[in-house]
Amino acid sequence: MRILAIFYGAVAYIFFTVSFLYTIAFIGDLAVPKTIDSGPVGPLVPSALIDLGLLGIFAVQHSLMARPAFKAVWTKIVPPVIERSTYVLFSTLALDLICWQWRPLPATVWDVGPGLATTALWGVYVLGWVVLLSSTFMINHYDLFGLRQVWTYRRSGEVPPSEFQTPLFYRLVRHPLYLGFLMAFWAAPVMSQGRLLFALGSTVYVLVAIQFEEHDLINVFGDRYRDYRRRVSMILPLPRGR
Repeated sequence: MRILAIFYGAVAYIFFTVSFLYTIAFIGDLAVPKTIDSGPVGPLVPSALIDLGLLGIFAVQHSLMARPAFKAVWTKIVPPVIERSTYVLFSTLALDLICWQWRPLPATVWDVGPGLATTALWGVYVLGWVVLLSSTFMINHYDLFGLRQVWTYRRSGEVPPSEFQTPLFYRLVRHPLYLGFLMAFWAAPVMSQGRLLFALGSTVYVLVAIQFEEHDLINVFGDRYRDYRRRVSMILPLPRGR
């Protein structure tokens, strides 16, 4: 069981890593088989509704499976040691569904043209992904993606509890992962209708998801998290009262 758990966690993590790298190219309209602006173009309204539906599937899956009430039921079916890896697996499948079934809306909303502005926006795009990935390692990258759980279970037969930490970026904003996402989503030298729809839908999801996430964090960490929320800004690194 312990060896199978490690194998399962590793496969889920590799699957996520490959999909994550593909998504970076997908959103940036870079050299992959299908991007956010490539493929046959259909009617505006049906295409937009399909795209919103795909974003909705990801949002519901990503938030629902992270809720404690769902986990309490889910872990009666799925062993707790692989619960996080299973969450990562389902999130990756939902992400891949977006990349696979996304309907392009390539009409241009803005184009900053060649020059310094384009270079700067590409820099923000790359920086956004760097901020996101760096933030996962600042807390516990392997815990977020289920590897710590299966490895610790192999050694001790127990699933380790989560810890409350606020290193580096987390002293500036409470959700640097989401900040990284938003930087990447909006930093577009050429913004198509499809990418704008993706950015808007994802931004709404982020703002809603934060409310659910912080509610859960308060339930787990209590006044420690309330004090942290009072002192540190949510998304933008703005000064807060002490």
